[in-house]
Amino acid sequence: MTTDPSPKSPPPSQAGSDADAEADTSPICVMAFNASDPSGAGGLTGDIATIASVGGHAVAIVTGAYVRDTAQVFDHYPLDDEAVAEQARTVLEDLTVQAIKVGFVGSPENLAAIASIASDYDDVPVIAYMPDLSWWQDDLIDQYLDAFQELLLPLTSVLVGNYSTLCRWLLPDWSSDRKPSARDLAMTASELGVPYLLVTGIPAPDQHVENVLTSAQSVLGTTRFELFEATFAGAGDTLSAALTALVASGNDLGEAASEALTYLDHCLDAGFRPGMGQFLPDRMFWAQPDDDDDEDSDDEPPVDPTATDGFVMPPHDTQH
Repeated sequence: MTTDPSPKSPPPSQAGSDADAEADTSPICVMAFNASDPSGAGGLTGDIATIASVGGHAVAIVTGAYVRDTAQVFDHYPLDDEAVAEQARTVLEDLTVQAIKVGFVGSPENLAAIASIASDYDDVPVIAYMPDLSWWQDDLIDQYLDAFQELLLPLTSVLVGNYSTLCRWLLPDWSSDRKPSARDLAMTASELGVPYLLVTGIPAPDQHVENVLTSAQSVLGTTRFELFEATFAGAGDTLSAALTALVASGNDLGEAASEALTYLDHCLDAGFRPGMGQFLPDRMFWAQPDDDDDEDSDDEPPVDPTATDGFVMPPHDTQH
């Protein structure tokens, strides 16, 4: 498992090398289109936490709401496309966004609205993430994927997705005995207008997985990480949001992808299980106390539980 950057430091600094320029110290603005996730596993909740963790300012556009817990997605309610467009266009008239992330937005109409906005801001890179939609109805999945392919892929700078998800979507008729490579996926994506692909979760020997950044012409970078025993929710949203923020801050795509993958690895390594379902990435892993801090706390005298100093939260009871 990689150990750089240090788990005790915010992963990448966004301030830049010119410390004398005050404007450079302001967080870059990253727009994220995604659904609200009440479990905090992914969605807009994960995007905001990730973008903030790597030093950006999240410009969060709500496209709908999941009905889910940490174990599974039960349903999704999309917002009206006019509501999505008004959110984005209003804030874009006020501030400058350096990159756009598109997660799951719930309907072909919302995809059309986002594509229209991205076309109007064609100098802003778009990083699109395609999650696993197997929880959804088959007819809705087909409509969504068709609209995504027709409307948004031609405007996408980098497409991010899990290997199995992308294979089912981009290469449904693959007939060779050889499993498709990341570059095979990239060649199909290129025909649809996508110049770069970040493919995650490619099975590798010795309980490892590979992640490949590639174009149709060549593989630009490969990283290998040890496979975690736990099952995680929200990893893809975390990776794509981190990549978007790093691209927004001016990093080279190869460097941004490498840093985003290392950041995700640390998030998963520090993952936690708040409910009865899957583990979640700890997007603020670097803010956790050191083991040394825990040892120091053992030397401190125990707190008197009967002490009345400080504020005590009253019980949540209704008096009649």
